[in-house]
Amino acid sequence: MAKRDYYEVLEVTKDSTAEEIKKAYRKKAIQYHPDKNPGDKEAEEKFKEAAEAYDVLSNPEKRARYDQFGHAGMSGAAGNGGPFGGGMSMDDIFSMFGDIFGGHSGGFGGFSGFSGFGGGQQQRRFSGSDLRVKVRLNLKEISTGAEKKFKLKKYVACNHCHGSGAEGSSGSETCPTCNGNGSVIRNQQTILGTMQTRTTCPTCNGEGKIIKNKCKVCGGDGVVYGEEVVSVKIPAGVAEGMQLSMGGKGNAGKHNGVPGNLLIQVQEEPHPELIRDDNDLIYNLLLSFPVAALGGTMEIPTIDGRVKVKIDQGTQPGKVLRLRGKGLPSLSGYNETGDLLVNISIYVPEILSREERSMLEKFEHADNFKPSNSAKEKIFKKFKSLFD
Repeated sequence: MAKRDYYEVLEVTKDSTAEEIKKAYRKKAIQYHPDKNPGDKEAEEKFKEAAEAYDVLSNPEKRARYDQFGHAGMSGAAGNGGPFGGGMSMDDIFSMFGDIFGGHSGGFGGFSGFSGFGGGQQQRRFSGSDLRVKVRLNLKEISTGAEKKFKLKKYVACNHCHGSGAEGSSGSETCPTCNGNGSVIRNQQTILGTMQTRTTCPTCNGEGKIIKNKCKVCGGDGVVYGEEVVSVKIPAGVAEGMQLSMGGKGNAGKHNGVPGNLLIQVQEEPHPELIRDDNDLIYNLLLSFPVAALGGTMEIPTIDGRVKVKIDQGTQPGKVLRLRGKGLPSLSGYNETGDLLVNISIYVPEILSREERSMLEKFEHADNFKPSNSAKEKIFKKFKSLFD
């Protein structure tokens, strides 16, 4: 849908002053405010449209560019690649117009007189940061699953104060600035009327309490730098680049807060002979001409060791032997296991002795050594499928 003219959106003219544009926007913002039009998607879109129009027309540089080039001139400013590009959210509006909406930086909180814009703020609880480790696995470990141990250098709860941050039994007391709420409210006059802004309490950092006597070991943080040995169970079927998460094994949170997670990134060690293709494994088997013609048995590798496979007489290049269930298990846990695919190629000697050449020349014109049309079609069809 084509954008409407910004002057039309605010119902002003190109000769309107900055003050007239501000008043027009204020009128539209109040008219289409979501709290006055609950559940009305059309009103919400008009509310956003008015904010976008005001952003451009209230800025002399943007307004001049818009007057000259229209919406095409707003690329990188608004509407196309700018703060409102790709659809504007309510958070975008309030973050863009912090000077208008009382410095609010997130959500709708703070509109006095509108039901959905206030509310209390829960006391803050510190969260520890995540830790990341890498684990290298071979195909055998991937096929069966593995258990790995890591010695992690990280923040742990202080043993002296048991994570509280307080020395002895002194404990903590209610923050006198926010009275335990974890946040403070301030009022500010804006073009939309009196606005309330709720911010994190600067005294207690949102916890709602302060420590009277800080722990002499951790300095009141409740955490110290230490180490922990963590055992991680890696499920069967993981693959290169996958990231596993172990809850609560990251850095400890201050003041007995929520610990972070341990993120384990999987690295797969390449196998010297087998190639992985999702849950299947591939082995490229190169046969000599005599074996391909006469048949026999060949030894090939698998995850569990080497096994023998039968080579039929007259085996052609491009043939694939499938060993069912010899691949890798599915991570989905539905007892699905891939196969081992043996791709067969035929080796042709590059250099022949005089005796070898003489022997082969005897067969050159023999009918049995001339490929039939059906044989050619069968072989080339297999090779063609490799490129489809």
